[in-house]
Amino acid sequence: MKKTTLAAALALGTAISLTLGGTARAAEGAKTEGVKVDLTRPDWVAFRNLYQQLVQTNTTLSVGSCTAAAQNIAAKLTAIGLKKTDVRVLVPEGRPKDGALAAVLPGTDKSAKPILLLAHIDVVEAKREDWQRDPFTLVEENGYFYGRGSSDDKAMAAVFADLLIRLRQEGFRPKRDLKLALTCGEETSDTFDGVQYLLAHDRDAVEAEFALNEGAGGRLDKDGKYLALEIQAGEKVYQDFTLETTNPGGHSSRPSKDNAIYHLAAGLNRLAAFDFPLALNPVTKAYFTAMAPVIGGAIGADMLAITKDNPDPAAIARISQDPGWNSTLRTTCVATMANAGHAPNALPQHAQANVNCRILPGQPLEEVRQTLVKVLGDPAITVTAVGAPSPVSPPPALTPLVLNPVKEVAAQMWPGVPVVPTQSTGATDGRFLNAAGIATYGLSGMFRDPDGSGVHGLNERIRVRSLFEGREFLYSVVKTYLNK
Repeated sequence: MKKTTLAAALALGTAISLTLGGTARAAEGAKTEGVKVDLTRPDWVAFRNLYQQLVQTNTTLSVGSCTAAAQNIAAKLTAIGLKKTDVRVLVPEGRPKDGALAAVLPGTDKSAKPILLLAHIDVVEAKREDWQRDPFTLVEENGYFYGRGSSDDKAMAAVFADLLIRLRQEGFRPKRDLKLALTCGEETSDTFDGVQYLLAHDRDAVEAEFALNEGAGGRLDKDGKYLALEIQAGEKVYQDFTLETTNPGGHSSRPSKDNAIYHLAAGLNRLAAFDFPLALNPVTKAYFTAMAPVIGGAIGADMLAITKDNPDPAAIARISQDPGWNSTLRTTCVATMANAGHAPNALPQHAQANVNCRILPGQPLEEVRQTLVKVLGDPAITVTAVGAPSPVSPPPALTPLVLNPVKEVAAQMWPGVPVVPTQSTGATDGRFLNAAGIATYGLSGMFRDPDGSGVHGLNERIRVRSLFEGREFLYSVVKTYLNK
């Protein structure tokens, strides 16, 4: 790691240690259900309608329109009295469906730096034939909302837009400007990314002292017990690689072992069996140290064991069975797409796969590429990095200005549940803002199931309670920030 990154990580690790004092006692008190949920409140009903409209607006890259979603939200903001000059739908030239919403609730002190609320409104592709329910119809069932984007990231987009509405309707006059940016392209940033576009073409739309973004929520156990509320500072680096094999091909009646598909498949099988080595940094080491007494039992003991010098391989293997923890432990690379052959009656001339890597901060991209080459173990397979490398920057410091309101509100809503700073295992648009000097933190207050809630997969969902609680949590935290 670079010195700047290490210094920031050490500072963050210290913050984790200080934040999580007494977690053994905290875990015992984390069985409460948190705030009372009242789904009949008029403000919740209005929010639910906004959220439903957003989820049911298709914003996939293939056939959707972020511009339509942005226009719908813009109409709601101007309808409650925000000036039209303070609510803009910004459509990039040549990309009519990739529009973003930029809005501001003006503050009273122009010398005070703004706060930015950032969320993306584009979503991952979803095929109706694969889902149990229509992915673009919001379905409420058994205490969950189902739908593509119901969690990632239209939950936060709806909460942030609703937050401006609530504050404006209350007549609240913040000291700072409160900015909102709902952007397109986070899920397909190699094609287009709205945050990068705004930084290059309309930086004022996102300029702020700091930003709140996706990247962290709350962790529940399998029984719905509240374990920890996370705040994300720093994230892994996103990188795709193309794996490719070529062959002269020929007639399928004359098969050969020298087959482009066989080469690629054998290499991918070797990759499937491979794990990058354990590589804890000060942030992730402090995270597991802090979470050990929260989880308790044998798993908690394993968490402590992996933080020691020369950790027990068996403990690493057991912790690695949890996909989220596994991704925290190491760089990960996984096959996500494949394409091969040109005719059903011909030997393949070409086979290709995409491997998606989430790389720990400080690990060189070329080092990861060379590891893939070695693991694939076949000179017939070429490995090429896709697109421009993601920017890498040190994790932003968790200052008292940022952290204290989070702790105060969390203590009121979820007594005894610790606040845990963490490093995101994915990649968000925060990487572009952090690299541009705008400190960005992942914070939602939305507690999630341990299985990942179907995000990027089938039947994506979020607990109705979690969405309600996240809405109340972010409202209180942001309102506190605005007068600091």
